[in-house]
This record gives sequence, structure tokens and C-alpha cells, in this order.
Amino acid sequence: MPERLQKIISQAGIASRRHAEELITAGRVTVNGRVVAELGAKVEPGRDIVAVDGQTIAGEEKYYLLLNKPRGVVTTLSDPRGRKTVAELIADVPARLYPVGRLDYNTEGLLLLTNDGRLTHALTHPSHEIDKTYVASVAGRPTEEKLDRLRIGITLEDGVTAPAKVRLTGYDPVADTATLAIVIHEGRNRQIRRMCAAIGHPVVKLKRTEFAFLNLAGIRRGRYRHLETSEIAALKQLAGIAP
Repeated sequence: MPERLQKIISQAGIASRRHAEELITAGRVTVNGRVVAELGAKVEPGRDIVAVDGQTIAGEEKYYLLLNKPRGVVTTLSDPRGRKTVAELIADVPARLYPVGRLDYNTEGLLLLTNDGRLTHALTHPSHEIDKTYVASVAGRPTEEKLDRLRIGITLEDGVTAPAKVRLTGYDPVADTATLAIVIHEGRNRQIRRMCAAIGHPVVKLKRTEFAFLNLAGIRRGRYRHLETSEIAALKQLAGIAP
């Protein structure tokens, strides 16, 4: 739930509520790297990065989870249509966590969740080019020429995609479906589905199997695990965050 900026600063022990207001109006407070000088501004605890005089303020205990998201679950914390959400799958975690990127309703697989807003922002920033690996079952058997279009970059309605790594790993002649291993570093909405549709081979089933060096080994569908300290440190290093 969004909170007033001065309340967040006060709760972190930086200053009293009144002094926090003075810091804000003096332009000494930033949110996600931008100066915020309005007293009515609100931020999302654990998601937005608040700093005073360039120093990020300490917040709640940080959690880092790796979830094996099933199909038929939305990557939001609530859903007006009453569909199951990822928040329900991690309801026993005593903090409000947010997904790092998204998987659509019918896509399953690896999803990171955390209340470390700084890391989320860095991992999803296009400049860091974090690899994400998917296994896609598509209709028909794409030719190498069509796969080369994905490898070079294909034009979608929101622009040309960055080159993808694509391998044909299997073909089922009975179902007439091919299995593709696809690695991308962008995070556009429904990108894999749109890429495959653009070459005439729509996705039948889609699963994200890796995010950077992380994979789903040992995690059953619908379950999660906490990241190891070394994994968190490695993610921060990839995202350019100093320890």
C-alpha cells in the first residue's frame, strides 16, 4: 500500500516527520533516482527506492524468492476478475513482495519475487540485458529461415526485437508441434508469443526455465524457495549494484 514519503523517511529513523518534510521541499530526497519535492508524494514500501542526500534509507527485511509459477495464475498481487494470483502462492511470507518482470496468465515457470525495489528496478532495466530462457511448444515445424528471423530481430508492433538465441530441440509429428529453446534479454509484453506468431508458428505452450543463472531445479510447480545469499549477491553484481 502506498505511503506518504515523509512517513517512510520518519519510520526509517532518518528524521522526524516535520524534518522529513523540510528535506523533501529542499530537494534532498529522491525516489527511484528522481528528486521529489512535493509533500503529497506517495511511494510503495519495498518497491520504490528512497534516498536522502544520496543515501538509500534502510527499510523492511528483504526477501528474495524463486517461484515456479503454474499456468492459470496472474502475475499481480490482486485481480479484479477473481483469478488466482502469485501473491496467494507466497501468502506465508511476512512481507509484500513484487514480481521481477511478468509471466502472462497462460505462461508457467520461473518468476522472481522480492521487496528489494532497487534490485527489481536494476534487473528489469534494458541496459543490463539479463538473459531469460524459455521453452516454447509451437504449432508446426519452423524452418531455419524462419528461426533466423528471430535470431536477427523481428519487427513487432512496438519495434524490432533484439536478436534472440533460438534452437529447435524437438518435433512431434503426431501433434505437429515443435519445441524451441529461446533466450532473450528484453521484457516486452507477451514477447515470445508475439515473436512466434510473427513467423507463422503460434505458441501452444510456454515455460520460462531460466533467469540469468537461476533455474527451477528442485522446485515443484506452484512452490517456491528462498534465494541463497550467494545467489542474491550474484544477481546484484549482474545488475550493477555494489554489495
